[in-house]
Amino acid sequence: MIRVGLVGFGYWGPNLARIFSAHPGCRLVRICEPREERRKLAELQYPGVEVAAEDHITKASDIDVVLVATPVHTHFELTRQALRHGKHVWVEKPFTSTADQARELVDLAADRRLTLLVDHTFLFTSAVREIKKRVSTGELGDLYYYDSVRINLGLVQQDVNVIWDLAPHDFSIMDHLLGPRARAVSAQGRGHFGTGLEDVAYVTVMYDDDLIAHFHLNWLSPVKLRRTVLGGSEKMLVWDDLEPEEKIKIYDKGAEVTSTEGAYGAKASYRVGDMFSPALGDDEALAAEAEYFVRCLVLGQQPHNDSHAGLRIVELLEATDRSLAAKGALVEL
Repeated sequence: MIRVGLVGFGYWGPNLARIFSAHPGCRLVRICEPREERRKLAELQYPGVEVAAEDHITKASDIDVVLVATPVHTHFELTRQALRHGKHVWVEKPFTSTADQARELVDLAADRRLTLLVDHTFLFTSAVREIKKRVSTGELGDLYYYDSVRINLGLVQQDVNVIWDLAPHDFSIMDHLLGPRARAVSAQGRGHFGTGLEDVAYVTVMYDDDLIAHFHLNWLSPVKLRRTVLGGSEKMLVWDDLEPEEKIKIYDKGAEVTSTEGAYGAKASYRVGDMFSPALGDDEALAAEAEYFVRCLVLGQQPHNDSHAGLRIVELLEATDRSLAAKGALVEL
């Protein structure tokens, strides 16, 4: 049995406790939570689990894996302590507050030969797994663009802007689908409440081969949208995560330039074919991710959402900060 300790029983911690306490290969040994009312809830829900106010999970000899579900500014120190004491670590996104912190943890995990996973849960949804399969097989052809919208009314954060709050989801999906080849970032945004934090933002990520990715992130939208569009030379794909039935639609549509004799001589032909919506599974993404994590531990394999992937996302986030400060200037990665 893999002995698991959880640090943090706030927003996401209860989900991790539920998943790992139910996993047949794991035993949830201890939960650490500083707030008394949350500790009482943990004790009520998990009477057989030790609940403590102070963290001794990262150093405890009876813990194999540490789950870090705390605010991002605490991730680095908790993860570093756990790795130094020989623990495998599952840490929430974003990985760390800075890329320098992430690099230190990447090196530490490698030196100790420990598994360090960053919880990018969306990668384990049936929708993203289906999209990954179709991108990998080349069904869409050469990819031209990646367009993502993640907007809603609230929740306005007090410590991070809308990019750091929402974009880790979408950056991790983009990185998983397109690969680690992003080369430059441009970001523009505005804040409307005098906090110095952007609540509306637009981010563009440039790739080689004329591939471009764009993200619209917004805390102030009257409607909730979670939509991603991938356009390729052969087919186009739309993923609407709020659609109850046909979340993914694949369109046999495209355009081809048949003449390039000057700007006024260019001619394009358009292909309009059928639309296909593949059937998706209904398994829970977090449970699938936990199963994958345990399998990696047992087999000694590195997960694809490891510390290197987490570092790439933090580097993208830091690049957006530099671009925002430079009024949208393109920042090389």
